[in-house]
Formats: sequence, C-alpha cells, structure tokens
Amino acid sequence: MSLTTRAAVVESGGAPFTLSDVELDEPGAHEAVVRMVATGLCHTDLGVASGGLPFPLPGVLGHEGAGVVEAVGSAVTGVAPGDHVVLSFTSCGDCRNCRGGHPAYCAGWLPLNLIGGRRADGTSTISRDGVPLGGHFFGQSSFAERALVDERSLVKVDPEVPLESIAPLGCGVQTGVGAVWNVLKPVTGSTIVVLGAGAVGLSAVMAAALSPATTVVAVDRVAERLQLAKELGATHTVIAGERDLGEALAEITGGQGADGVVETTGNVGVLRQGVDALAARGTLVVVGAPPFGTEVALDVNGMLGGKQVVGLTLGDAETQTFIPALVRLVKEGRLPLHRLISTYPFADIDQAVRDMGAGKAIKPVLTF
Repeated sequence: MSLTTRAAVVESGGAPFTLSDVELDEPGAHEAVVRMVATGLCHTDLGVASGGLPFPLPGVLGHEGAGVVEAVGSAVTGVAPGDHVVLSFTSCGDCRNCRGGHPAYCAGWLPLNLIGGRRADGTSTISRDGVPLGGHFFGQSSFAERALVDERSLVKVDPEVPLESIAPLGCGVQTGVGAVWNVLKPVTGSTIVVLGAGAVGLSAVMAAALSPATTVVAVDRVAERLQLAKELGATHTVIAGERDLGEALAEITGGQGADGVVETTGNVGVLRQGVDALAARGTLVVVGAPPFGTEVALDVNGMLGGKQVVGLTLGDAETQTFIPALVRLVKEGRLPLHRLISTYPFADIDQAVRDMGAGKAIKPVLTF
C-alpha cells in the first residue's frame, strides 16, 4: 500500500521548490519508511534543481536526512521501527569498491545516487497522481515529511543526540572531515590548508583541529567566515583576493609549502594555486565540483617533487562506522557542528535556498 506524504517538488530545471502531496511506493525488501525530523540543504541539491545535472524532473531531492524509522522491508536487519537514523548515500554493496570498504566509489554510484531518479531495477519510489517522479535521490529523497529509504543509506545513531544537530553528517560534513582523516591523514606537525570556508571547508578545519596537524590555514573571501574558522580551530586565515595566496602560504609555512590542501571552491584557478602551494610530497584533495568537462592546467615539472592531486567523493567514508563516530564527537562537543547550522521550517525551504545562495546561511537545516 502506498503512503501519501508532503514533499518539496522541483517541477523543472530552475524552478523553485513547491510543496505538494506525493505517494511513496510500498517499501521493498531492503527499504524503510523514515519519518523525517530534519534534513540539510546542500549545494548538490541546488545544482540538480537548477537543471545542471540530468536528474529526471519533476522530482524530489534531499540527501542529508535524519529521522525515525517507521516501517522496514522484509529483509532489513540493521534498523527497526523507532530507531533514530541519519541518511547518507547508497551503494550496491557487491562491487569491488563496496566490498573493499569504499562504497563512495561504488561502480553504480552515479545512477544509484545522483542522476538515475529510480531504484536500481528501474522502478519508481515516488509518484504524484499516478505519474512517477524523480526520486531515490542518494537513496532517500529526504525533502519530504516521510521518505522511502534504501537500506544502505540508513545509519543507526544515538537517540540522545538531537537529529537536527546531525543531519548534515550524511554528506557535507563527512566529506570535509573525510578529506582530512581518510585522505590527507596528517602526521605530527603537518600543515593543512583549506580553500573555502563553507560547510565542507569548515568541517575540514574542525577535522584538522582534531588531528596532529599543528598549522591549519583557512582561506576565503568572507572575513566573517574566517573568524568562525579561527574559532573552530584554524591557526591562520587568509582573505582571498587581498594578497597573493602563494605568497601568504609561503610566509605561513616558512617557505616549506602545505603538506595537505583541501579544495572546496570548485574554482579551477584556486585549485591551481593550491597545487602550486604544496610542499614536496604534498597532497591536494579535490572536493569542489565545477561543471562537467572543466579542465585545469598544471605545471608538470612542478609535480615531479612527489605532489599528488586526489579527487574525493563523500569523504571516502564507510558510513556505518564513520557517521556514528562523528555523532559521538558532536555529542561530546568536540565537533561543534551547531556553529554551522541555521534551522528553517520545512515550508520555508525557498527562503533557506535564498539565504544559502546569499551566503547568509552556511548550512541550512530544514525541520519538520
């Protein structure tokens, strides 16, 4: 039996989010119905809503959900009704990368999460007046009062932690934290540079502050965000555009360069500056995503000192272990995620979109 719920529907590329009644399909064997309590708003949602990615519209987006399980399919074993869950990306569970503990690089990641709009078998999870809508976004489509969620998107979490405080863990936060912990893996005395002080960048700053790195540099154009970065653990800040980035980083590092750089802006000019600022054997992690087909020129001889440029999806995190660890850090006050969050009633989703676009909100979280 289908379930009617209220969702924010994007009718076409560039259209606003419109609240509408939709029908959720009956849960499959490996799915659960989750009553949403909160869901984060991410730039990926806005990129798809703008028509920048070939996701089928009209559709329901949302991929940083948090809520309470109401019903489970016949084969679901990891959660039960009443459990508190954070929702993250889904994956097949059977390919080489999934079996190797790297589900963010699942062989079917793109159609399962970002562009398919349906289950792996081609069936629809959401419809309206009998017409299928784009859904199954990151296995969840959490811009709705209830979501039909893929089992591999579900992460059971501590019920004592308010769900609105941890919803962003499903994407943006685990991406920034994972860039530092899972890829850069700072050793004692490392220098970490974070380019861009949005939600992902500030998450990387917090992660670096919890690591053995002794120099953490945040770079952004907005002075207020850099002040927040300092409060979250950055030891140095650089206002982009006021001085040459390479010169500033050379001064901060005593001419040695950065051991690790996290590039979150999606600006290829900034990416190139970050690569040039690396120390010998340093690594730059590419997190920010420019439009498909974008290329960047690198100084090949400059790379011969052992520099590495590594792309990253979702922090290369194994969600079932990674997200509960982050929840514990939030609970203990060691990951002050609340400093990034601004909450909005679900009905005010378009205001949240405007505030995010204007830079007034770092991480909007919609509450139900």
